[in-house]
Amino acid sequence: MARHGKFDCVVIGGGHNGLVCAAYLAKAGRRVCVLERRHVLGGCATTEELWPGYRVSTAAYVISLFQMPIIRELRLREYGLEILPRNPSSFTPLPDGRSLTLGPDEALVQREISKFSMRDAVAYPRYNALLERIAQALEPTLSESAPDPLPLPEGWRKISMPKRLRDGKKLWDLYGAMKTLGGELPEAVELLTGAARPILERWFETEVLKATLATDAIIGAFTGISSPGSAYVLLHHVMGEAGGARGVWGYVRGGMGGLADSLEKACRDLGVEIRRESPVHAIHTDRHGVCGVGLADGSQIDARTIASSVDAHVTFEKLLHPSTLPEEFRNAIARIDYSSASAKINIALSEPPQFTAAPGAGVMPHHRGTMHIGPSLDYLDRAYDDAKYGQPSSEPVLEITMATSVDDTLAPPGKHILSMFVQYAPYKLAEGTWDERKEAFADRCIEVLAQYAPNVPKAIEHRQVLSPVDLERVYGITGGNIMQGAMSPHQLYCFRPVAGWADHRTPVPGLYLCGAASHPGGGVMGACGHNAATEILRDKW
Repeated sequence: MARHGKFDCVVIGGGHNGLVCAAYLAKAGRRVCVLERRHVLGGCATTEELWPGYRVSTAAYVISLFQMPIIRELRLREYGLEILPRNPSSFTPLPDGRSLTLGPDEALVQREISKFSMRDAVAYPRYNALLERIAQALEPTLSESAPDPLPLPEGWRKISMPKRLRDGKKLWDLYGAMKTLGGELPEAVELLTGAARPILERWFETEVLKATLATDAIIGAFTGISSPGSAYVLLHHVMGEAGGARGVWGYVRGGMGGLADSLEKACRDLGVEIRRESPVHAIHTDRHGVCGVGLADGSQIDARTIASSVDAHVTFEKLLHPSTLPEEFRNAIARIDYSSASAKINIALSEPPQFTAAPGAGVMPHHRGTMHIGPSLDYLDRAYDDAKYGQPSSEPVLEITMATSVDDTLAPPGKHILSMFVQYAPYKLAEGTWDERKEAFADRCIEVLAQYAPNVPKAIEHRQVLSPVDLERVYGITGGNIMQGAMSPHQLYCFRPVAGWADHRTPVPGLYLCGAASHPGGGVMGACGHNAATEILRDKW
């Protein structure tokens, strides 16, 4: 077997978390190699020229959660990262010709909500303030590995006294943070574990406002707004400040791949070796733990530390021999929920969508933010009902962005890219296959959009349809789940990826998880890679 180098650490996967992990390890003086299966870096946060002149964020499309300390410490702005704010942030047209626009401009939001309800116009700032206070209390837990507080059966894992003390401090800090919420603690608990719909219905009476906010609770998840656990995603969306302020989302200039480009430059300056088109076929072990990786071309790279940014199913059930893992751990990994019901449709347009609810030609303010098609809570719930029975939603929920409204580097002059994230497209279909059905489903999505923006069908010049099966094939994410595992309460914090192994370590000495399969989970955040690097350095050097 040919050997192609020896490194202190090999990082499997060149997504944003893998690159962040590699950069921090190299910054500490370690010799690191990143192995990326595809020709392009970034994982799901990538830019690709699908059609001449069009640079498309093929999967992830907006940014906010990426941690500001990582941007500063890795000097990503100096390496070209530029985040473009969006104002307004959302636009929801209605079938009757009305619309709702939301954003960071408080006066605009007050006017917009007042068109529907003065009561809601007063309640909305209070609702946002509550979410921000809870998010602020919880945010410190994102920038460190999760504790392992459960009493593990003997033989599962030996936890050292220093780790027990660190875990105890983390839990005490969390206790103190929750204590600061005072009388709002019950609302915080409900947001962490409850359903989005009853919470929004208590706060507001305006259907379009509730529906706009509820979309954030389901995006990327196979869950309904009435399902327990959906409320947490509402909270998850206000935890970031990379868009310029808390809860404000932005576009990366040049597409989402601009983040990967800046991380690659940071890594290379720190001495990281990055190899594209180098799929890992197996993680090799000996009696001491990991000893290297085998590549698909038959070669091997030696390393006593491996950080995997791919999901837990791929890491433990595809790359490792079953005999290397304890049975209870293998069983726990096999139980991870990867349910997915999302599709992505990327469209090149000859002109922007012209909404009947906001008539006008050319790029208008509402094109800058997310354009929501989902006028009511019942609409969202019915869309989920279809998916529960293995059917793509007949009336899908559409979350649409047009980054070309603020970034002229993405398309030829006068042209635009429409990014359409669709709920619900269940990974497992009751009838047929996604290869057979995806184009018809995309046609239906465009029909639904045309009910609000009639010019869209004739303006389409190109389109790419990514079913959940395509998302799995292209990006290597099990079940097409963009979070590397559902973000439900039993798969978060000290339960991610499985109970007893929440600190990026694994039963195989020298093998760590550094991707979204680990705490704090999905989203273009970088925290998983940063936290994993911290634990690797604690153990290894």
